Amino acid sequence: MVEEHPERLDAVFHALADPTRRAMLLRLGQGEASVGDLAAPHPMSLAAASKHVRVLEEAGLIRREVRGRVHVCRLDAAPMHAGREWIRHFERFWTERLDTLAALLAAEDAERGGHDGST
Repeated sequence: MVEEHPERLDAVFHALADPTRRAMLLRLGQGEASVGDLAAPHPMSLAAASKHVRVLEEAGLIRREVRGRVHVCRLDAAPMHAGREWIRHFERFWTERLDTLAALLAAEDAERGGHDGST
């Protein structure tokens, strides 16, 4: 698997690595919100919330629009697709190996006549 834009993938995973930013994304999944609305559930200043919003924005996960004095954010989940595909690559890897292990264990059980010797 070749990563076309590894810096974008790095930015998405960096943004998702923080629980506050993940909570902000979950909130934006319900609809647009101001930076103040995103900050409200967290014990942080508006400046700290703005830093989190900036990380999400740089990763392309949100879009920010200024309406008067209010910064309104909305979710853009499209960049998560690259992360999902990266993870799916490894899901296939482990699924194949676990299937192989299951087959080996089943064959071993069949050789022993289906008894594990514990009865």
